[in-house]
Amino acid sequence: MFELRRMEHDTISVGALVTAGRLRLWSSGDVDMNPKERVHAALERRPVDRIPIFMWFHPSTAEHLAARLEIPVSRLGDVMGNDIRQAWVNNNYAMEGIVHEREGESHVDFWGVRWTRIGQFNQITHSPLAYAGEDQVLLYHFPTEHIVELMHQMDPVVAAWRDYFIGCDVSPCVFELYWRLRGLANALEDIGLNPYLAREMFRRSANFSIQLAEAACDCYSLDWLWTGDDVASQNSLIISPDCWREMVKPHLARVFAVGRAHRLPVAYHCCGALRPIIPDLIEIGMDVLNPVQCNCDGMDPIELKKEFGRQITFMGGVDTQRVLPYGTPEDVRRATAHLIEQMTGDGGGFILAASHTIPPETSDDNIFAMYAEAGLSMEEIRDRAADVRAGVGG
Repeated sequence: MFELRRMEHDTISVGALVTAGRLRLWSSGDVDMNPKERVHAALERRPVDRIPIFMWFHPSTAEHLAARLEIPVSRLGDVMGNDIRQAWVNNNYAMEGIVHEREGESHVDFWGVRWTRIGQFNQITHSPLAYAGEDQVLLYHFPTEHIVELMHQMDPVVAAWRDYFIGCDVSPCVFELYWRLRGLANALEDIGLNPYLAREMFRRSANFSIQLAEAACDCYSLDWLWTGDDVASQNSLIISPDCWREMVKPHLARVFAVGRAHRLPVAYHCCGALRPIIPDLIEIGMDVLNPVQCNCDGMDPIELKKEFGRQITFMGGVDTQRVLPYGTPEDVRRATAHLIEQMTGDGGGFILAASHTIPPETSDDNIFAMYAEAGLSMEEIRDRAADVRAGVGG
C-alpha cells in the first residue's frame, strides 16, 4: 500500500448555454473538464461541460457492447464515459469482483460465504453462521488479517487519480453484511427474538467496515467514500423504519463518520424503497444517494430532488425496468432529457446512472440515445474505443 498526495484543482470558469429549450452547461473558452473536475463540479453545484456519468452494465450487456466496440470488457466503462473509478474492498468484492466463467462454479470468500454463479451473477449458496448458535455466532472472526490484501483492489483504480474521480467501496456495512454471514431469515429472526445478538453483530460488522474505510482513507487519495447497506425491497424497507433507526442507524453513522473525518463526501447505496429513512441518512452525513430506483414506492427521483436536492446529490434514476429496455429511442431521449433537466435545476447535484444495471434486453439504439442526451455522442464513444484499441490512455 502507499500514500498519494491530494491534487490541487485548477479553477475553471464556466458558463451556461440554453439549447433546444433547456439549460445546457458548458465550460467557458471551450475548455473540457476531466472526469475528476466534472464530478466535483456536480457535487458542488457548479456548471459542468456535460453531466457526469457512472453507468453499470449487466454482464451480458457489457459483453455485447464490448464486442461491438472491439474492446476488452474491462475497458467498457472508460469508453462509455464513466467519470468515476472505484473498487470494492469489503464483501461486495467477493460478490462482484470474482468472476466465474461457467454456471455452477463457486468460491468461498474470506468471510466464509460461498458464492456460486447462477445465471450471470454470483449468488450466496452457503452462509457460515446459518446453523450457528449464539455462542458460535459471537466467536465469529471478521477477516481483519486480509485487510492489506483487500486494500490492493484499489491499486489499479488509484493509478488514474489525477484525472478520474476516485472512490473506495466499503459496502456492505452493517445489516447486509450480517445477513450475508447469517442468512437473511436468521438475521431477521435474531432482530425479533435475540436483539442483543443482532445489535452486537451489527456493531461488529460496522467495526470491520470502519477498519477498511480508515485504511483506504489513510492509504489513498480518495474523492469520496462509498458505503452501502441494502435494507429495502421494491415496496418497503425489509425491517421497520423504527427498527432500522434503533439497530442499524447508529452503526452506519460510525461508518459515515470516517469519510467525514477525512473531509470526503459520503456516498450511500441502497436499492429499493428507502424513502422513509432518507432524512435519517442525511442527518448522519450522507452526501450522495444511489441508485434512486425510480420504479420503487416513494422513489420518484424528481420528487426526491424537490424535497432533498438542497442537501444531497443524487446518482441514478434512469428507468431500467420500463423505459430504457422497452421504450423507443425517442422515449429514452425524452425521458433522459427530462431527468437531467429536472435533477440539475439547482445547477448540479446529479450524476447520471441507471437505477440498476443496464439489462440485456435493452437495444443498442436505446443505450446510445440515452448517452446522446447526456452529451456523449456515438462518434465520441467510437473515438474512445479506437483509442483503447490503439493503446492510447489508461
